[in-house]
Amino acid sequence: MISDILKEQVAIITGAGQGIGKAIAVLFANQGAKVVVSDIIEDIANQTVAEIKSKGGTTVSIVCNVSKLSDCENLIEKTLTEFGKIDILVNNAGITRDQLIMKMSESDWDIVLAVNLKSVFNTCKSVSRHFLKQRSGCIINMASIIGEIGNVGQANYSASKAGVIGLTKTLAKEFASRNIKVNAIAPGFIKTKMTESLPDKVRETLFTQIPLGRFGEPEDVANLALFLASPLSSYITGQIIRVDGGMVI
Repeated sequence: MISDILKEQVAIITGAGQGIGKAIAVLFANQGAKVVVSDIIEDIANQTVAEIKSKGGTTVSIVCNVSKLSDCENLIEKTLTEFGKIDILVNNAGITRDQLIMKMSESDWDIVLAVNLKSVFNTCKSVSRHFLKQRSGCIINMASIIGEIGNVGQANYSASKAGVIGLTKTLAKEFASRNIKVNAIAPGFIKTKMTESLPDKVRETLFTQIPLGRFGEPEDVANLALFLASPLSSYITGQIIRVDGGMVI
């Protein structure tokens, strides 16, 4: 059933073919937004689009390699051609290439920083002129608790997410005078393909470190994204909000 909290809003979600990005795309569409499903893998983007359309939502898919500025500029241009405006940008695309730093290759460092951090620069830079001109906009960046606390074997990932946190706070200050909100969500351990591969013993150990005693669902993150994208959060910007079951307190 389509609601209307985001009625007539146009939202771009990167990495929306699966996991958290897909949950956000589906929820936003259910709340009345016109959704651009962006992913580097066309097939899974089209699957998300099909699911949204089956529920009566308005959506298109646009393939984009977010690590390339030219692709992000094309993403913005195509969205404006399709829907005439952009109101919400969700920077969700991300990858991991875990390894202890003494064994981590330069290419694994570079690709994680490019997809997780440079991509946020690319999309925000590309959409900034439109947001500044219309004097409104909402940017939601996907950080991580690992960007705050670090994690063994994730030097590249933790550095990229710490960078997202710093970039979020800076852009919030740069854009505030034009009524543009910029916030970040810092998920903990969420049930996605990234966590499915964890050994049972590791999962059991993690459960003991999470006060709520379980991994979160993608919808838990999507619900916060909806709040941050909606008028209910009109006086909130520059914030990093955790969705981690109390793991970091």
